[in-house]
Amino acid sequence: MCFVRARQGDAMVLTTYGRSSGYCIDPIEKKPLNHFLPGTPVLSFGTAGCNLACKFCQNWDISKSRQTDTLADAATPETIARAARALGCRSVAFTYNDPVIFHEYAVDVAKACREAGVRTVAVTAGYVCPEPRVEFYAHMDAANVDLKAFTQGFYRKVCGGDLEPVLDTLVYLKHHTDVWFEITTLLIPGENDSDAELDALTRWVVDNLGPDVPLHFTAFHPDWKLLDKPRTPADTLSRARKIALENGVFYAYTGNVHDKNGDSTYCHDCGTRLIERDWYVLGEWNLSEDGRCENCGARCAGVFETSPGSWGAKRVPVRLRDFG
Repeated sequence: MCFVRARQGDAMVLTTYGRSSGYCIDPIEKKPLNHFLPGTPVLSFGTAGCNLACKFCQNWDISKSRQTDTLADAATPETIARAARALGCRSVAFTYNDPVIFHEYAVDVAKACREAGVRTVAVTAGYVCPEPRVEFYAHMDAANVDLKAFTQGFYRKVCGGDLEPVLDTLVYLKHHTDVWFEITTLLIPGENDSDAELDALTRWVVDNLGPDVPLHFTAFHPDWKLLDKPRTPADTLSRARKIALENGVFYAYTGNVHDKNGDSTYCHDCGTRLIERDWYVLGEWNLSEDGRCENCGARCAGVFETSPGSWGAKRVPVRLRDFG
């Protein structure tokens, strides 16, 4: 992290402030967030660097790069908020690398977005100390937290970190904030995909966070320093989803594979398909205006508007210098 902050006199300065590896409009479901403004576009960006060293990092060209190689665009917080509104984005996402690395910049962007009526999303590993955690999430509207595994051994050996701070972040989000959050676990064959670990993980979520926190189980592909592992079989994702549902999780999803059933949202009470998804394209919609199942009236947890967005699967790069 030495290239992320530098000393100026007695102060530490964020040298990536106002700079980005690029800006792009994504579907919100790509974060992934399935219960936060479904179908809407989100303006996404990141900087450079990371506070973990995951051997399987699938954004390693950004998270492990030097800032001089990566940070090719720039924008003030006010420019980002203005661009998001002009482009029709309902939210801005801090993603590609962990936003705790550019804490000050992310918080200032979030403040500017809130003034402009735009929401903000943190895509994060949740690996942060208690004091900055409080300040950071005071300004966020939603988050997707990577729960990379459910063993300390995996975090230490594969990620260079610890499990407990991530669990602490999840508990903090649930019980001390109004931030809507969902959890993603990338399943790596032979590393974190055993039935016993998936059983323990999903039981912990239900016991400590409640049954209505959505879980996303996504497929691994060989990358960066973990090239000796195969891709995750689709049946492993289906098995993980089944274990989660059997343990009381209301909403469990599969990702990085084509699985309309595993992508879609179902009523936890009557089983009605509430939101049909084919990759990032929405189809059937059976939620009432107040977010209830139109069949039985049970409330679906999440942040919903009166009707879904129609952004679909488009990915559109943008240059924020055009909005300066």
